[in-house]
Amino acid sequence: MSRRCAISGKTTTFGRNVSFSKRRTNRRFEANIHYKNLYVPELGVHIRCQLSTHALRTIDKKGLAAYLKDEGKTLRDLL
Repeated sequence: MSRRCAISGKTTTFGRNVSFSKRRTNRRFEANIHYKNLYVPELGVHIRCQLSTHALRTIDKKGLAAYLKDEGKTLRDLL
């Protein structure tokens, strides 16, 4: 399964390691993804999602429904 956030869509980005001698080699920056069980009070169920830590912090701040609305997604997208 891909390392992609279910809500924000964060995924792997690419960059370069630069050594002291300025030699450049390619590298990957993996998204900080975690599996989380989220409680959805509208449905009364828990759902298991792959979420980035950025999305988790935003859910703590705004709430799940408000964050989904801001991202243009619905609860059906998570199920």
